[in-house]
Amino acid sequence: MDETSPTPANRTVGNECGRPTTARPAGASYNFQGSRVLVTGGSRGIGRGIALAFARSGADVTCAQRTPGDLGGHDIHNGGSISTKEVDLTSRESVGQLASDVNDEGPIDILVNNAGMQAWHDSADFPLDEFDRILEVNLRAVFHLTQAIGSRMVERRAGKIITIASLTSFIGGYRAPAYVASKGAVAQLTKALCNEWAPLGVNVNAIAPGYIETELNTALKEDDVRSTEIMRRIPADRWGEPDEIADAALFLASDSARYIHGIVLPVDGGWLAR
Repeated sequence: MDETSPTPANRTVGNECGRPTTARPAGASYNFQGSRVLVTGGSRGIGRGIALAFARSGADVTCAQRTPGDLGGHDIHNGGSISTKEVDLTSRESVGQLASDVNDEGPIDILVNNAGMQAWHDSADFPLDEFDRILEVNLRAVFHLTQAIGSRMVERRAGKIITIASLTSFIGGYRAPAYVASKGAVAQLTKALCNEWAPLGVNVNAIAPGYIETELNTALKEDDVRSTEIMRRIPADRWGEPDEIADAALFLASDSARYIHGIVLPVDGGWLAR
């Protein structure tokens, strides 16, 4: 594009460093009016971005998170809304209660399994109770909630399920055996559910985010050594933004992705390619 050409809607523009960045908030190009969406871990980071994007697109969004909080006060149009419910994903009783409550309130059209936890230890010394807790949150709670919500979708023969996987769904990672095991399992679970539920009208997919600018990654990005190592492997030459993961979730939940089943979609600026 030459310098005199106007920037088309929904295209990217350069930031002050000359690198492309998001030109508009996620959700602006989609219409999910009348849809009910459940997002786990929606209080911050990627989950917050996804929740706000669906609300901006007109959906009624419920965020399930450990600490109750208000995600209101944002610029939400098209009749969308956000509410919160408290859930402890380490508690099977709490997850079951969440599923029962949201099902009683009406059909969930879109489920986004976003919440997860991480820990780093040498594998030889990794605490087994911490290993179990990570798998409980990142895998068992995902399946529990997907089973409870997805079974209703199967009955209706309609629904979208999106789980946030990881680049470690593809690679072995380092000093994070529990997280890597859980995210590898999430990728396989996505495929297993696809095989059963795709013929029944339910799309089951996953997203593998790359390095995204969130508060959880602030220390990593400010570490000159690690940040330089990361940037060398990202062809896009920048970190991603939560809205860019949200856009992928909106796409997979839209009618445009009706024939997409069982994928784990990397949104990583090309990190895996390099």
